[in-house]
Amino acid sequence: METPQRQLHRLEKIVALCALVAVLALTFGFAQAEPRNKKPSTDSIEALQSAHPEKVLLRSSVALVQDASSGETLLAKNVDAVLPIASITKLMTALVLLERGVDMDARVVISADDQDLLKGTRSRLRNGTVLSRSELLLLALMSSENRAAASLARTYPGGFEAFVSAMNEKASALGMADSHFVDATGLSSANVSSAQDLGRLVVAASAHPTIRAYSTRESARVQVFGRALEFRNTNGLVRSARWNIGLSKTGYISEAGRCLVMRARVAGKDLVVVLLDSWGKYSRTADADRIRKWLETNLPRGHQG
Repeated sequence: METPQRQLHRLEKIVALCALVAVLALTFGFAQAEPRNKKPSTDSIEALQSAHPEKVLLRSSVALVQDASSGETLLAKNVDAVLPIASITKLMTALVLLERGVDMDARVVISADDQDLLKGTRSRLRNGTVLSRSELLLLALMSSENRAAASLARTYPGGFEAFVSAMNEKASALGMADSHFVDATGLSSANVSSAQDLGRLVVAASAHPTIRAYSTRESARVQVFGRALEFRNTNGLVRSARWNIGLSKTGYISEAGRCLVMRARVAGKDLVVVLLDSWGKYSRTADADRIRKWLETNLPRGHQG
């Protein structure tokens, strides 16, 4: 027979065990009661991202999503970093060219001066190719054709130096304090900007119907030396039924990584999307898809219009 002391000790152990079971049951109960996909009671997207950063893991080093109308930031990652922007530069090329009011029907001859001696990129626009400025701008924006962009700068009133000066003057006028341009193609890594600045550039470029139309064209044909050459948009998302894209531009050089800027309609909102320094051939478009899905899933109803 157990002594009273041993009985008391056994009873204390049973009480302690029951208390532990009760605590575990309460904890488990609360965890199950909370909906797995419950949204936070806030209308702030920044607060949403802070609460659930795992919802939008991106491979781009820099990311910015803004409401195009209000300028409200919905998602931000390293937005103040100043980086090479590669062929995103061509949006500024288009902006400067169109706002100067040059004759877009004028014929331009591709010359050896338009050849890429910096990166050695190839082009199907051989020396002697004759296209209109409008066709060259289409190829520069849609398929990121470097010789097309270079020829537009070379034949600008005052020549290449005047064109680059106009690019930097326009950047200053737009408040793009982090930006600097040295060529019209983006092949130079000295063409730099920040996500915040590029958001301003996307909004300004979107005001031009020609830029919107050319940058989102899926494909186009031009006549070169008597034969038709077909070019495709470098942003495959313009061919996706899941996207409603109003402006698009991709970019890539080794120093800049994969870059993408867009103006698009997502979750009932008109958005500006900037992705810079993404690694992997398809990572920028995959990041864009991740952002779209994240917004469609988590955007508070008060933000959808």
